[in-house]
Formats: sequence, C-alpha cells, structure tokens
Amino acid sequence: MVKNINPFVVSGKIAPAYFCDRVQEAMQLEKALDNQLNVVLTSPRRMGKTALVDFVFDKPGIKDEYVTISVDILHTTTFREFILVLGTAVFESVATKSEKLRKQFVTFLKSLSASFGYDTALNMPTFDVKLGDVQNPEYTLAEIFSYLEHVDKRCIVVIDEFQQITRYPEKNVEALLRTHIQKLANANFVFSGSQRRLMEEMFFSSKRPFYQSAKSLRLEPIAYDVYLDFATRHFVEAGKNMASEAFAHVYEVFQGVTFYVQRIMKDAFAETQLGQTCDKETVNQLIEDFIDENDSRLREQLAYITETQKELLYAIHAEKQVQGITSTAFNKKYRLRSPSSSQSAAIKLLEYDLITRKEKCYSISDPLMSLWLDRKIV
Repeated sequence: MVKNINPFVVSGKIAPAYFCDRVQEAMQLEKALDNQLNVVLTSPRRMGKTALVDFVFDKPGIKDEYVTISVDILHTTTFREFILVLGTAVFESVATKSEKLRKQFVTFLKSLSASFGYDTALNMPTFDVKLGDVQNPEYTLAEIFSYLEHVDKRCIVVIDEFQQITRYPEKNVEALLRTHIQKLANANFVFSGSQRRLMEEMFFSSKRPFYQSAKSLRLEPIAYDVYLDFATRHFVEAGKNMASEAFAHVYEVFQGVTFYVQRIMKDAFAETQLGQTCDKETVNQLIEDFIDENDSRLREQLAYITETQKELLYAIHAEKQVQGITSTAFNKKYRLRSPSSSQSAAIKLLEYDLITRKEKCYSISDPLMSLWLDRKIV
C-alpha cells in the first residue's frame, strides 16, 4: 500500500503541487530576474522567502538559463566570515559544475590559492579554506566577483538575511559591496531580509550606498481564503477533512505566518485518520504541544536580554500593539523606568528581532513568542 505523502512541507524544496499560492510574487520575481534587475525581498521571518526563491529558481526559465547561488549570512559576524561563506557558495554552486570552471576558480582566487585542498582520487581541487585563510577580504571579494564575470551563464546570487552586514564591525561593507555589484555585467542579486526596518533603511534611504539599486518585493501572509482552500483540498484528496473553524484558529493565532501554519497543518494531517475530521480541539492541542517543543529555545532568547528590555517586551506583549512607548501614560501603566530607558530598550529589542515596528506601532515579532508569553506572564 502506498503511504499518503504529507502535503504540508516545512523543510527543503517544495514541489509545485504542494506550493501554496505566491503566484503573483513568483511571477514578479521571475520577471525581474529575467529583466536582469536586482531585487530586495523582505518579509517577517518564517513567511516563506527562501521557499519562494527556491521555487522560482526551479522554474525552467531560470534553472536552464542561469547559474543560481544561495548564500545565508545570518550566522556571520564579520566581513571575513561573509567572504568565506560567499566563496564556499560560489565554489559549490558554480565551480563544481565542470572541470573548466573548477580550474578557473582556483586561477581567479589567487589570494586563497595556497589554502585550497586537492582530491587525488578525483584529481581536482577542493575548497578547504578556513576563516584564518582570508587575510585580505576586500581583495578576495574582487576575485570572486571577477570569477562570476567569466562564468559562461548569467549568475543569480541570493543573499539571505542581507541586513546582517550592517552589524559587522567593519564600517565600509555596504559601500564596498555596492561598488563591486554595480560593475557586474554577468550577475544579478536577490537581497533577502527579515528585518524590514533595516532593509528599508539600506535600500530606500538616499544616504545609503544601496539606495534605489533594487526592485522591492515584500511577502505578506498568504490570504486566508486561499490558504483555507489549499489546506481543505489536500485533506479531502487524502480522504480526510479539515473543519474550517480549526484552520481559522491556527491562521489567527499564528497571524498567517507560513511556517507555523504549515507546521500545525502537517501535524494535523498526520494526526487525522482516514474518514475523520480535524477539529478545533485537535489543532489547539497541537499548538500547545508545539509551544512545549519550543520552550527551551524561547527561554534562551530571553536569557540574553536585560531586565529593562524584558520589562518593555512584556509591556508590548500585554498591549499587543503600542504606538507611544515613550509616553508617560504607557511607562506609568507598566511601571517602566523612564521613557528614555524604554527608547533604548526598544532599539535593542528591534536589533534582536524580538519586536517589530510597522507604521510607528511596536509589536512582538514572533507569534509563537507571543503564545509562549501568554503562558509565562501572569
């Protein structure tokens, strides 16, 4: 007997049959890349930016015509780390495609040539470079981009969590990258980021190097009706049912955030037997189990912030949305230390992505964190 495939995918590439909506966004992204435009792609975390990029990269018009390179820099803290991650991604995505490209890579990256390994069995170089080998990151960056210029297909480079470069101790990274990128004739970039405020400052402030250098594309939650139809259809096709109020509850508590809705739907699909209906009580228990599963991670996030920052976080959580965090009334209501300390705490909480600001309103960034705080704060 063939086992039912769970259609609610939460990791890895998503087959077109299990990809929910994003029709317009995928069309816009593919069109922009075909027109050789750089794109700045923003959304809150877990909304599906990486899945969308992978989905578009797998389309024949992109897959067959371009070399695609994906770089995740969230974990990087210095420009040298950025160069190492970028170099590794270019080697793995481009240089490994042919012996010619592999040899060219070694030839172009003279600053790292002494650090390359060699596989005697395959008779080819390997990218065995360590962080300490990157002695002149600016020069190595120029070499990497020079190599991309000589690849026989046009390159598309997606840099995930691009706002991370603003936290590097080196102060000229934005200007340096912009200078090199604007000179490239054989590559375009997707700058993906989950911290909208930082990304907007980088690309839409006239004082910043990347000002108006990329087409803007923002992911919002998938429309409720579209998502409900998608979930219901996959349950029905598997001989199961999903109560509309059950899906509505999941969508509401997780504010339409794609990863969380997908995860609870995945668990609900597995929990529901043939001929049965998944109801609100079932998904509510699955949500509680999911909160328990993430308890340690959420505790750890709060372990590194100060008491003043926690006090403000709890106050914002209590209000759901706050416009005047420096107002006397708000600070007095929650016994906060002072408007100035609240302002300083907010800056740090935004930096840590624990809160977000939209149209001058502050709220908790992660709906799962909000659910967890509902349990912990009396």
